[in-house]
Amino acid sequence: MSTRSDIAVEKFLADYNCAQAVIYSFCDDLGFDKNTSLKLTCGFGAGMARKQEVCGAITGGIIVIGLKYGRGEGQDRTLTDKTYQKVRELMSQFESRYGTCICRTLLNGCNLNTPSGQQHFKENDLLNKTCKGCVKTAVETLEKIL
Repeated sequence: MSTRSDIAVEKFLADYNCAQAVIYSFCDDLGFDKNTSLKLTCGFGAGMARKQEVCGAITGGIIVIGLKYGRGEGQDRTLTDKTYQKVRELMSQFESRYGTCICRTLLNGCNLNTPSGQQHFKENDLLNKTCKGCVKTAVETLEKIL
């Protein structure tokens, strides 16, 4: 039986982005449609549409936290506080491991918006050397804090 992190890594290596891979691995437990999850997180990969801001594995994790703990219509404000606390915990633990949650820093400045940056990403196998680990770490961290 596959673990959530195995499912996420498998999805990521099947050419889905980091955010998609993370949320996908939690869909069954959250009762959330997998296809909808993939569409919802499609723009969050590579630090939000290759802007290389917050790592997509983290943004996918933030969405997972929101689906589990977030405040819905007519619900108490304390759910927002609980959600924020869980998001800070996710980000802090990730930062403790990698030093940052920022995609461009995780990739040592590799610019994914240029053909040369994309070539550098491929030639240096950053997908496997960096991103795959970020996806795995985000899922494992989520499992601990959810």
